[in-house]
Amino acid sequence: MSTVIDKRPSTLRGARLPKWSPYAIAAGSAAVAIGVGTAADLASRVQWGLIAGLLFIISTYVIAARVEGRRQAKDRIATCLVWVAFLLAVVPLVSLIWVTVERGVKVLDVYFLTHSMGVVADTEVGGGIYAAIIGSLEQVGLATLIGAPIGVLTAIYLVEYGRGNLSRAITFFVDVMTGIPSIVAGLFILSLMLMWDMQPFGFAGSLALAILMMPVIVRSTEEMLKLVPNELREASLALGVPKWRTILKVVLPTSIGGITTGIMLAVARIAGETAPVLLLVFGNPFINNNPFEGAQASLPLYIYQQYANSAGSGAAYDRAWAASLTLIAFVMILNLVARGIARWKAPKTGR
Repeated sequence: MSTVIDKRPSTLRGARLPKWSPYAIAAGSAAVAIGVGTAADLASRVQWGLIAGLLFIISTYVIAARVEGRRQAKDRIATCLVWVAFLLAVVPLVSLIWVTVERGVKVLDVYFLTHSMGVVADTEVGGGIYAAIIGSLEQVGLATLIGAPIGVLTAIYLVEYGRGNLSRAITFFVDVMTGIPSIVAGLFILSLMLMWDMQPFGFAGSLALAILMMPVIVRSTEEMLKLVPNELREASLALGVPKWRTILKVVLPTSIGGITTGIMLAVARIAGETAPVLLLVFGNPFINNNPFEGAQASLPLYIYQQYANSAGSGAAYDRAWAASLTLIAFVMILNLVARGIARWKAPKTGR
């Protein structure tokens, strides 16, 4: 008795759109949107993009429903919505970077980075951001030295030791602090300064910035510590290693990459804050290398002051955009450094 094997292709799989169909539908939707925008005299390119996105979603559903069926068409619609949401997030970001680079490179040079405003008036050409760079580095650095250890240690307590009412109270207050406006932190430090009749100085701004960054560090570090498998902790404790040493030698090295990234995100969060600096530091056109005495400059405050005095044009306007580009580059460098540290300190796995 012989067995006959049917080698005919299976008919269970229905018709499928070709792989290039999304690109063709997107091109057609863009063409129709351009035609509609031109005919309706729509000046905003954003409106053209919204029309194209809507046409793309509708066309994808109609074509996929006729060829592949409604079930597969719904799946394609979900994919289209994800791509449209991605583009809606990326387009403003790319536009922001493009405009900042285009307007910021006009006066951004070595002279601009190595000179302060001094006696240069806002309407005059010249001056630079050297004093603002020094102030931002010192204020953000001091805030990190204060906020990072407190935030990491708080997260360690909540994950490794925290039980009962105290842990719940700390979690509640961390959640509350995550959402407080930056001006509130500035007012809190300002009230303490007024109690002791203190004048504005850079370290006061660092204290307010530390308050803003601590809840971000606590939350990010807490999530990273929770990702460490409990088996690693149990194996270390089973060998007789004390819990504090287990945390120091096992838990922290395993999660150091995520902790470092969280700290850098917190630094990026406070690097552009203007309100606390405006209240507590006041700004200074001259160089002040001592954050514990006298008013200091900072990049966010410099940008605000230059743009406020520019009336939308002139030398101050160009300096504001150049300082904005410098601040973006500063945050980008911090993130690159964080990625490098995370990769360097990540636990090595055997092959």
